[in-house]
Amino acid sequence: MKAYKKNESIAALLNRSNVDTDQIIPKQFLKRVERSGFGIHLFHDWRYNDDGSDNMDFELNKATFKGAHILVAGDNFGCGSSREHAPWAIEDYGFNTIISTSYADIFYNNCFKNGILAIVVSDDILKSLMDEITANEGTRFAIDLEKQVITTAAGMIVNFEIDPFRKNNLLKGLDDIGLSLQYSDKIDAFEARQKQVLPWLWRSV
Repeated sequence: MKAYKKNESIAALLNRSNVDTDQIIPKQFLKRVERSGFGIHLFHDWRYNDDGSDNMDFELNKATFKGAHILVAGDNFGCGSSREHAPWAIEDYGFNTIISTSYADIFYNNCFKNGILAIVVSDDILKSLMDEITANEGTRFAIDLEKQVITTAAGMIVNFEIDPFRKNNLLKGLDDIGLSLQYSDKIDAFEARQKQVLPWLWRSV
């Protein structure tokens, strides 16, 4: 998982509430076992026409939002089923930051496990951020995770809260496996002791 410290990027606007994981990554694309390759299907039913061409009425297909790494979305983002493929698709598409007023709990937790910073702001703050994007599509936001600050091109400064444990993991680029590997020496020592105490469990079949 990539470490996250600072991020300056175009902020893309998805002004929709209750965006569920079935819209983020529809069920027919859940056949892959690896985490990569889902980005092309992100928001598939909104993003593409029936003939496979881009739906230019869909917000994220706007040229002004191309290359954005920050997604500003409506309330209750990531609701619905608990599929981890949703943050996989978001990250694979290129987003590493989401700003909203609230998230479904499982989706929120899965974001941090996959290197995505999910920021919670108030209704008033979200409206101000959305208004700034609407007035100047393609505007850029800067995110400083260490200082927990969002700075917009118009000069708006927003402080946000984040759990210290999640913050530390993002700053160091640690997912669940990375956290375990921090204790690899202790794990190796434990296994060595177990081989001596219970040697029959370690014999090759």
